[in-house]
This record gives sequence, C-alpha cells and structure tokens, in this order.
Amino acid sequence: SRAHCNPLSNNDGVPYPASPTALDWAALYPGADGPCVDFLDVGCGFGGLAVALAQEAPDKRTLALEIRPKVAEFVKRRVEALRARHPGTYANVACLRYNAMLHLPNLLPKRALDKIFFCFPDPHFKAKNHRRRIVSTALLAEYAYVLKPGGTLYAITDVEELHVWHVATLDAHPCFEAIALADDDPFLRCMRDETEEGKKVTRQGGHMKDGSKYHCAYRRRAVEEVDARPALWPAGD
Repeated sequence: SRAHCNPLSNNDGVPYPASPTALDWAALYPGADGPCVDFLDVGCGFGGLAVALAQEAPDKRTLALEIRPKVAEFVKRRVEALRARHPGTYANVACLRYNAMLHLPNLLPKRALDKIFFCFPDPHFKAKNHRRRIVSTALLAEYAYVLKPGGTLYAITDVEELHVWHVATLDAHPCFEAIALADDDPFLRCMRDETEEGKKVTRQGGHMKDGSKYHCAYRRRAVEEVDARPALWPAGD
C-alpha cells in the first residue's frame, strides 16, 4: 500500500456514520453497547501502537484509525489473529478505515477519550501541503471536542521541523497546555519503541539520520480554564 495519501481527498468511498451511536460498536468490541473508546490511535499504520496499548492498558479500549484500505485491512486481520491466538485478550482493540480529518465528531461523542496519539505522521514538507498536516489549528478544535478535560494528546516524529510545528500549533491553542513526560512513561515508550515507524527510525536513523525522535504531550484544559477571548476576538473588543 502507498506510504501516504491525500487526507483531504473525499473520493475514498468510506461510509461515515451519521452519529457515534449509528456505528455497530459490538462488531468492533465484543459485548460493547454504544460508543466506548478510551484511546484513539490516529494514522495507526500497521498497528504496532494499538496492539501495545491493548497490552499496556487492558482495561481501556483502543481504536486505531487508518486511511489506507489495505493497511486498515491488515490491522483488522492482525487483531483477529491475536484474539484467536490468545483467547480472552485483545478484545479491547479494534481498527477502522477512517479519515480522522473528516467527520471525527460523527465517530466519537463529546469528551469520550482519555488519550489521543499521533505517531510519525506524514510531514507534508511543501508549504502548500501544510494544510494536510494532522495537527492543525482547525483540527485541534475537533480533538479538544472528543478529549475529556484532563485528557492527553501525544505526538511523536523523527522530523524536527514537524515537531516544531506541533509544539507551536498546540502552544497557540487555548484548549491545550504542555505537560512533561518522564523518559519511562509507559505510553511514550509504546510510541517510541513499539510502533513500526519508531523501530524503523531506530534501525535506519530516520529523517535526521541520527535516530532522533521528538515527542510532545498536551493536556486538554477543562472548560473553565479555557480563555477563548484572545483566539476569537481582537484585544479591546
């Protein structure tokens, strides 16, 4: 399957649900009754993070989203194989072919998630393609919508320029504040060491040729903490 595709293209024919309750959640998570996702892995690739999260947090449900049809199908079959090989486990992880840049509130209800992850996303180097980046001011409003107050947004990349973009964009958004992660943070470890791209960077050096992996984490502020005025109206109005 192609390494990347245009996330702003709406010609993939995926049937997006009219609302979160319209999706058959029990088909994803055995026994589930309605929307029940705790962790969201956006652009899951071949599923390394999603599978690791299922083991790291067995009491939480992880949903992996992937836009490329063949890759999404691979992850679905990977999960099915794990469930068959290890009965009673991996029922807390599932994959959907879904474009997170389109209609995310149709998939997840307000304040649903504890955590959302962006691992080694396409950097879209050309300036004209920056609007395709998965972390943007417009999309952060949707991520804030689906995150619980106090929930965490994680991002990791091997491209320093993209990391600077992530930090600047998140710092400027009123709904998020930066938090520090310990080097032994279990979710950072999963992002850094369990994803296919993370392992590839370790083996081959990544974009910076030295194995660098740049991460950041941001807390979703509570409603009463958010001062929307500077972002919405000019000073003095």
